[in-house]
Amino acid sequence: MKVVIPGGTGQVGGILRRALAACGHEVVVLSRSPQQLEGGVRHVVWDGRTVGEWAREVDGADAVVNLAGRTVSCRYTERNLRQMMDSRVDSTRAVGRALEAAAAPPRVWLQMSTATIYADRRDGAHDEATGVIGGHERGVPDYWEYSVRIARAWEAAQQEADLPHTRRVALRAAMVMSPDRGGVFDVMSWMARLGVGGPVAGGGQYVSWIHDADFVRAVLLLLERDDLDGPVNLAAPGPVTQRALMRGLRRAWGGRPGLPATAWMAELGALALRTDTELLLKSRRVVPGRLLDAGFEFEHPTWDEAARDLAGRRRGRGATGPVRVLAQKGGAAPGS
Repeated sequence: MKVVIPGGTGQVGGILRRALAACGHEVVVLSRSPQQLEGGVRHVVWDGRTVGEWAREVDGADAVVNLAGRTVSCRYTERNLRQMMDSRVDSTRAVGRALEAAAAPPRVWLQMSTATIYADRRDGAHDEATGVIGGHERGVPDYWEYSVRIARAWEAAQQEADLPHTRRVALRAAMVMSPDRGGVFDVMSWMARLGVGGPVAGGGQYVSWIHDADFVRAVLLLLERDDLDGPVNLAAPGPVTQRALMRGLRRAWGGRPGLPATAWMAELGALALRTDTELLLKSRRVVPGRLLDAGFEFEHPTWDEAARDLAGRRRGRGATGPVRVLAQKGGAAPGS
């Protein structure tokens, strides 16, 4: 099948495009800067805002998986937050307009969203049916509401297009864990190996996550299943506290010590790393209700095992990454 991936040059895009190309599918990546990608992957330039020559690629394609959007790993200044909003909403609207104009629009459009759309919560987990959308929690910084506003606008933009023959899915993704350099697992591993990967502000806030192999398998399921549309949580069924997450990571790297950090210490660290403490302090307790109801079986449902696998891959010991998992299951994506 032909899959077009706007924003396919980032960490998550790299995970997905490599897996699809390895299975023999035609993969087209849209991004602002031309670059050499893997064999079997074509690169087409777009500006992420307007419909141009790139729209020819979606006409007749089987699927679009839109991952475009400015990274959230930055200081949450007014300028950066506006760029995060505009890059997500504008690119989604551009995809929608291109699909509306296509003579043969794709049968499915998977649109990246985020588990951050849910409220800060520690007393229970959010699934798609009963989860509480955030933005009005008490006792959290006011500016956290803007992240929820971005997520809501992102999902709303996907629904603006008139596409009666295209199924639409919003991917409410948790942190996608892979051993790739520069990803969230890489950054946390660096902290754990230096001995500073302890609990932050007590460590009771929850972290939702998903192993990269399960992320790819879930995306492939959603490409195939015509009965699944609307929001879908892409998260492992076992969210863990930040304290437990870092403990499992330190064990995966040989049982390193982990110094705790207060909230103000985390703010200093975030300032040095040019990121924001919301990524550390907001409690994201999200579970994959619709995936489980659809019969999806996670290869890596628990964090400690997933951390060991990812650390082993980073060391070059074995591999249960997306490409190998798909090869073990026949080497082809569902619906191919």
